[in-house]
Amino acid sequence: MPEKIESADKIGSVSVHRYEQIVAELRKIVEAQSRGQFTIGDHALEIEPMREQGPQERGDELFTVKDSLFRLAEDIGLSYSQVKQVRWTASRFPEEHRQSGVSFTIHRILASIEDEEARFLAIRTPPEGKSRWTGDAASRRVGRPVVKPVTPQEKVSAIHTLAREDAVAAVITGDLLRRPAVVAQVRQEDRISAAHTLVEDEKVAAVVTGDLLRRPTVVAQVRQEDRVRAVEELTRDENVAATVTTGLLRRPDVAFRAMSDDTARHQVNHAQVERGRQAREEFERTSPVAPAVKRIDRSVEFLDLITACHAFVAASGRVVPGLRDRQLSDDEKVIIHENVARVRATLDWIETAVDTGKVDVDGELARLLQGE
Repeated sequence: MPEKIESADKIGSVSVHRYEQIVAELRKIVEAQSRGQFTIGDHALEIEPMREQGPQERGDELFTVKDSLFRLAEDIGLSYSQVKQVRWTASRFPEEHRQSGVSFTIHRILASIEDEEARFLAIRTPPEGKSRWTGDAASRRVGRPVVKPVTPQEKVSAIHTLAREDAVAAVITGDLLRRPAVVAQVRQEDRISAAHTLVEDEKVAAVVTGDLLRRPTVVAQVRQEDRVRAVEELTRDENVAATVTTGLLRRPDVAFRAMSDDTARHQVNHAQVERGRQAREEFERTSPVAPAVKRIDRSVEFLDLITACHAFVAASGRVVPGLRDRQLSDDEKVIIHENVARVRATLDWIETAVDTGKVDVDGELARLLQGE
């Protein structure tokens, strides 16, 4: 059936006047029921008074107490839990502190107030601005969940109560996370914690990370050391690393800064030499014209070597006379001597290659040629 809508002159299906008549009649019934429940509680107390909890006792759960109350409940047609509850409520509100016009339910809720004076004062004092206690008002007074949440905190508590089951909580969380206005109000640390939890599965984490790395504004906020570590992880595959490095070295500023690193520069030079050597070996192994070209190469190498020696002698002949009457600093002398040592080692290497045909470079010579 469709829900009844209250209007200015009707409540549900009855007029306001008729509603007030019904309320007045029901209040009398509720008061009579309250007296009846207190009567049951008082008689249950007469049969089994409340006992102090001792080292060998467990309060109302003491076997003899439970046995007596269970028998009473069966004899009057109530459940054991009902009899136990009314007995406890009656013990918390002696007859002189019970309030006429206040339901037994309100007495039961406020009975959980531990301090006796505060409990008796509470049952006599409705909330500020109200003439009567309500069930929700009493629950608020003792910190229990309310039936009709009003404040944000009450609504939050109600949601937590409804979402105690993980399956229910998961559905609610998913629904809420689809509302941008809700997500925007979540504390940053809670967002981070939730994000970590959601991406515990490595496949999910991989997809999310890929999506985030496509957002420049996100990447721009990542700390430099984290970016470096991420790039190192992402380029562990040599094919990926080669592609990324090639792209980076096409950027002049990046290439310049990279070549400022001695190790990187030597590795690039070594790679170029190695690539040339491999290409040459491939050509010599597979090309039918390789033997003829090899003979020409040897002639070219002879001419190149003669040219290099001639160029060195000619350059030295032009430069050395300019040192007449010039005093070099100690640092300049050191640099000249180091380079002369490299030249001398190179000349020895040339003579060995010419005399023996061996062009291998030992470790010491390699270091000299590399300026180490």
